Amino acid sequence: MSSANKTIKLKLEYRPSLSECFAHTKALFNRVASFYFEVIQAHPAVLELSAQAALTKLEQLTHVTKTNLSPVMPLLEVAPGVPALFRRAAIHAALGAARSFFSSLEKWRKEKAKFEATVAAKPHQLQSASAGKGPRRKQRQAKEGAKAHKFTKRPPVPPRSWNRSVTFYAGQYKELTQSSVMLRLWDGTNWRWLKFSLSGRVIPPGEGWEAGSPQVVKQGKHDWRLHLPLVKQFASPGKLEKQLKENPGLKVCAVDLNINEHLAVCTVQTAEGTVTATRFIGGGKQLHGFRKRLLGRVAINRSKTGLIAEGEQDNKRLWQKIRHLDEDMAHQVSHRIIEFARENGANILVFEHLANFKPEKGRYSKRSNEKRSYWLRGRIFHHTRYKAWSQGIVTSRVSPYNTSRECARCHAKVARYREGDAQQGYRAGAPLVYCPNCEMWGNADRNASIGIGQRFFARYQNNNIKNE
Repeated sequence: MSSANKTIKLKLEYRPSLSECFAHTKALFNRVASFYFEVIQAHPAVLELSAQAALTKLEQLTHVTKTNLSPVMPLLEVAPGVPALFRRAAIHAALGAARSFFSSLEKWRKEKAKFEATVAAKPHQLQSASAGKGPRRKQRQAKEGAKAHKFTKRPPVPPRSWNRSVTFYAGQYKELTQSSVMLRLWDGTNWRWLKFSLSGRVIPPGEGWEAGSPQVVKQGKHDWRLHLPLVKQFASPGKLEKQLKENPGLKVCAVDLNINEHLAVCTVQTAEGTVTATRFIGGGKQLHGFRKRLLGRVAINRSKTGLIAEGEQDNKRLWQKIRHLDEDMAHQVSHRIIEFARENGANILVFEHLANFKPEKGRYSKRSNEKRSYWLRGRIFHHTRYKAWSQGIVTSRVSPYNTSRECARCHAKVARYREGDAQQGYRAGAPLVYCPNCEMWGNADRNASIGIGQRFFARYQNNNIKNE
């Protein structure tokens, strides 16, 4: 069995005065979590236990009961009257932080020991300066030699401050519906049950999704959101090579991502090379123009402002608008890719493994726009991968080498051109393609998409031949 995870972010509707209840609850949660982190540091053997055993041990060390009147490090001195489920949520937060810290510390110690062993195996000699180069060169070389024999990587440190969001276990929340929820909050004096209206995405009814323990997350200065994790269990689709062996008629959806008019061109293909469906996902031209206008406004504002103090964010609303624009488009394109794959029975999505990108020289708005258009392709791939996995569709990547320069039919070099131009030469980003060898012509991005799918099948077919 395999599992998929996602989080639904819901807006909490409440009176402004109740914002302090969220703040008090979060402050208390982090104080308790910080306390248990100190307990774990004092008793590191706890980390060798399972999660449930560690929870029991930490409660024995800190929680006062009828049979445990004098714990070693009583929690009552830090936060009296904390509900059991609230305390256990804080313990699990502290355990997670402690496991991460001690794991990083152990890794650092191993790296240091390995470095010192390597240095000890060689004679400790500093490089001598060449004759006649002067005392300054000797001093510099002596410093460089000493540095080369010293481990300079800093060790990890425990959290200096705690800013974890509060996790609500069952018993700390109730009556969770599509439109409301009741939460148990600390107002600084008492624990109160408060009811909140919810707005935002709809919790998917059925479909195998099960809700986990929600979190209340602060967004901005006074805005609090409810993050609801969802988990879905499903039969594992199996590895790619296994799927190809067991299903000769397997279909894949090859996706060519671009930064021009068509943000994605998808083709559904079979192992025999038959293309059964094609979809062009547009919107790139409009997105490119809108983003460029926003970046132009940023450039104009910067020219008027002059130097900006270090650590300050300029044009905050414009940058937020640009980020939201790209994020929304990435979600839309990824949804349409998966929808197309499901409609045509494709079990595998194939993308190019994109390399580094260097924008062309020019004005700030143009260079920055090209960079963000390229970054958008990475976001589309990221969103598509985790959304496809929840549908039982596996994602793979292949090398992008010459996928746009080769003919998908005969694999000869092609000409790429614009409408009205001569069918010769290669112009990057041009929409049309022509193969002088087999006289194939058509959309350049569709040709590249077909080539991506062929490269995927060729990789696993070659592996099968080698294994045989």
